[in-house]
Amino acid sequence: MTVVPDSPGRASQRADVPLRGFTVALTAARRREELGSLLERRGARVVHAPAIRLAPLEDDGELLAATRACVDLPPDVVVATTGIGFRAWMEAADGWDLGEPLRERLGSAILLARGPKARGAIRAAGLMDHWSPESESLAETLDYLLSTELKGTRIAIQLHGEPLPDITGALQGAGADVVSVPVYRWTLPEDASPLERLVESIVARTVDCVVFTSAPAVAGLLSLAAEANVEEHVLDAFRGDVMAACVGPVTAERLERAGIATTQPSRARLGALVREIAAELPARYPTLRVAGHVIHVRGHAVVVDGEERDLPPGPMAILRVLAARPGVVVPRADLLGALPGGGSDEHAVEMAVARLRSVLGSGVIQTVVKRGYRLACEAGPNDDQVHERVRERDLRQ
Repeated sequence: MTVVPDSPGRASQRADVPLRGFTVALTAARRREELGSLLERRGARVVHAPAIRLAPLEDDGELLAATRACVDLPPDVVVATTGIGFRAWMEAADGWDLGEPLRERLGSAILLARGPKARGAIRAAGLMDHWSPESESLAETLDYLLSTELKGTRIAIQLHGEPLPDITGALQGAGADVVSVPVYRWTLPEDASPLERLVESIVARTVDCVVFTSAPAVAGLLSLAAEANVEEHVLDAFRGDVMAACVGPVTAERLERAGIATTQPSRARLGALVREIAAELPARYPTLRVAGHVIHVRGHAVVVDGEERDLPPGPMAILRVLAARPGVVVPRADLLGALPGGGSDEHAVEMAVARLRSVLGSGVIQTVVKRGYRLACEAGPNDDQVHERVRERDLRQ
């Protein structure tokens, strides 16, 4: 395999649109237009498939009951897990004429903020937080609480969309009295068809990256996948070809428990998440010099000498296998198994290879009689010739 260094012109072009040729799916219910715009500006093809929707607070009897429980028997410790959740709790309490007594009770408690947004919401309510985990994770918060004597301690935990049985169970096991505060509840969207299509795309590996901005979105997608009996196939895809990008450790927790390595920014911010995706996703695919061309395989396209060319799923699958083993003869049977839907007719492989040659050029893929196909990686021009070809194309445009 020959990895080709970027020329200055080509490097700047790729820096402007590093995600061209990739399909990125968004599961967000909030700020999806902003996030989608950030990704599209970097060249990504964006697919929207909301995995959750927000249940109305005014109809939430569980939240009202938890609020009254905190007013009637004040907690000793309060854990705020999200900024939006803590603010919504205060607003809901105000609507029930419980805001003032609730703030009074919380003002006498030890307030723990999972991260800066939760801290900001606490202070916006006129309260003062006492501690935050450096990692912004609930796991570190739990360790902090368990390092103290908890027997007889009343702890209120503001949930972030789904129960936290591991956290509450550990605290109760240490002797604490735990009040779960379900500030907002997430359910599957009323129209789940985009999410169903996304699950199918993940299984088929026709999407390159799925972006999660909340833990409930992860739960929603996996729940729908479980209903369709394909949850393990989805998890396998995330362990391999499909990148799972999460805004922070809380969002990523369930995936990482399943053995999935997630992409996360150092700070839980949308802009930082997009920058991380733009850096890591293209780096998963090598740049090859094949038969005089610079080829960069992407998700739904291939970039040839700096020019993006779309490919159907079948030829794309064949190219990915050949690019993963550049210069090595790949048997037709292996290529047949890589085609979407599989099959038993090797003629489908011949048709896919013919399509590839029409897009990439006849010399890129070589036929090895009675054995299979290979990328012609050993026969390329020198780097100056390749870079000159890219510069000429840019001037024509």
